[in-house]
Amino acid sequence: MKFKKRIAFFTAIMMALLTVGCGSKSMSASEDSATMESVYGTDYSENEYCEEPAETADAGVTSGNGLEAQVENGRKLIRTVSLSLQTKEFDSVLNSLKTKTTELGGYVENSSISGNSYSYTTTRYASYTIRIPADKLTEFVDIVGELGNVTQENESVEDVTLQYVDVESHKKALETEQARLMELLSTAENMEDLLAIESKLSDIRYEIESYESQLRLLDNQIDYSTVHVEIFEVERMTDAGEKGFFEEIKERFGDNLYKVGHGFRNLIIGILGALPILIVCAAVIAVIVVIVKKSIKKITFKKQKKAKENDHEENFK
Repeated sequence: MKFKKRIAFFTAIMMALLTVGCGSKSMSASEDSATMESVYGTDYSENEYCEEPAETADAGVTSGNGLEAQVENGRKLIRTVSLSLQTKEFDSVLNSLKTKTTELGGYVENSSISGNSYSYTTTRYASYTIRIPADKLTEFVDIVGELGNVTQENESVEDVTLQYVDVESHKKALETEQARLMELLSTAENMEDLLAIESKLSDIRYEIESYESQLRLLDNQIDYSTVHVEIFEVERMTDAGEKGFFEEIKERFGDNLYKVGHGFRNLIIGILGALPILIVCAAVIAVIVVIVKKSIKKITFKKQKKAKENDHEENFK
């Protein structure tokens, strides 16, 4: 009698594992059937426990491993936008950017601002990574485009529907196995069986938590689109429109003239800004020159005096 109960107990465990194997496709149908037939002498076919739903036009999305699942809100898309813009009102643009982000329910993930550069075109630079609700992305991009002169805009879309479905399917299969093992746990009659079931349950719980973490990460990336914004403070805006031959010559001439003027401006500012250092250096040089002149004069006087003494001795002789 006890032997029959143990057979029934292990049969139930194998049935639970077979169900999970069908859901995740971790074991092929032929291997499952061969294993069950060799142990219990019964032919267990895949169709008996893993019936695939019939494929229809609205059946949902078919994952890479053959599973089908209905995606509740359509396809799972991760959208990323990159923007570069120029502005003469750097501080105002940054404040507006932060305000609009908050108003649309987003948040700043990271940001950096650099100080003055010595380039003739830019003075300050800011880089922001912003997370915006997916349904507000287009509105936010339009708002950012109005804050300054957009010089570059890129958008990428990653379809993670199949990945999402696979992870969700694995999680559900493990939850089913967990429920079956919990039932077996309540009927376990000895310590050996109890420990075996608890060990398996621990492994399953760990895997479920891992899949839940993956789903949370995907949900966050799907629900909140990522926007990379680069902001350049400039003195002259770049015209990104189409230009004719003479218009391009005029623009190039104006740019080069601006560079020359800006170069002279920086030179004068540099000289005037360095005046305190130049004055100190000039004073030091003047002192050194005076000391050197006095030393030379003193040496010359000694030489002349010695020469006169020598002449006087020769005349005396």
